[in-house]
Amino acid sequence: MAKAKKATKKVATKKAAPKKATKKAAPKKAAAPKAKKAATKRKPNPAFMKPLTPSTTLAAVVGATPLPRTEVVKKLWAYIKKNGLQDSKNRRNINADDKLKPIFGKNTVSMFEMTKLVSKHLK
Repeated sequence: MAKAKKATKKVATKKAAPKKATKKAAPKKAAAPKAKKAATKRKPNPAFMKPLTPSTTLAAVVGATPLPRTEVVKKLWAYIKKNGLQDSKNRRNINADDKLKPIFGKNTVSMFEMTKLVSKHLK
């Protein structure tokens, strides 16, 4: 009579990688103090500071004078906050009123999409 062999599961074990031979560490030297850079104010990108003329539909909201792109967005946000156009449930969305609908082209726009749509109205 032959004895039946028991089936055993092989468990995969992760073997530790063999340690590499290392050279003796040299004694650490005290770190030399790094020379501090002069505190200079960050310069804004000139492309953002270039005054652009808004279209007539955008001028109804931000004014007709040429403004940098950053100022246009600031004025738009001031208009949105003043008129309560930010969606109450999803604060990232802006509900367009009669003045903003021709600029956005739809009723609701996300705040990230807003800058893209406004750039089409700047020259």
